[in-house]
Amino acid sequence: MNKLNRFSIIAILFGLIAFPAGAAAQTYSVQQGDSFYTIAKNNNLTLGNLQIANERSGSQLKAGETITIPDAVSTEGKELMAKLVHAEAKGEPYEGKVAVATVVLNRVDSSEFPDTIKDVIYEKTDGVYAFSPVKNGAINSGYDASDMKAVNEAIAFRGQGMGSLYFYNPDKVESDNWIFSRETITKIGDHRFAK
Repeated sequence: MNKLNRFSIIAILFGLIAFPAGAAAQTYSVQQGDSFYTIAKNNNLTLGNLQIANERSGSQLKAGETITIPDAVSTEGKELMAKLVHAEAKGEPYEGKVAVATVVLNRVDSSEFPDTIKDVIYEKTDGVYAFSPVKNGAINSGYDASDMKAVNEAIAFRGQGMGSLYFYNPDKVESDNWIFSRETITKIGDHRFAK
């Protein structure tokens, strides 16, 4: 399957589950001489993130066309998200890894949660961490290329879809847990994604 078709399939999947309606992606009107590379560089993005956000695999741009510029995320923010993805979604399908990273971004964009990736990941309410790998230290075990790729894809598609804010594995949660009261949007691997 070529890259463009894979990106289209993933975009459709996440159109069903993942991204908050109010996230701050912006548009840009292409100027004569612009390239995906120069636009990515000027916006502190990777070339891949910019191409994914615009469902393009080539480098051709036309002056006057409008493209989407996804929000930039710092290297430190990406690495922290990749560590969380590794700890939370190890052994899950790639789409599940992207969805876990998306939950973090959705929380950053939501008024119900802290405003930074670090604060979302390390959030503690009533003495309980939002993510168990923070409590048990698994977040410190690193990440691999697939985890970072998933983070970059979540960033590239930021701002589209329906906005999952939670995920859980129903086999690892007590049956009386409050998470079961949340609206489930989809299931990917062993995880349920909810808002």
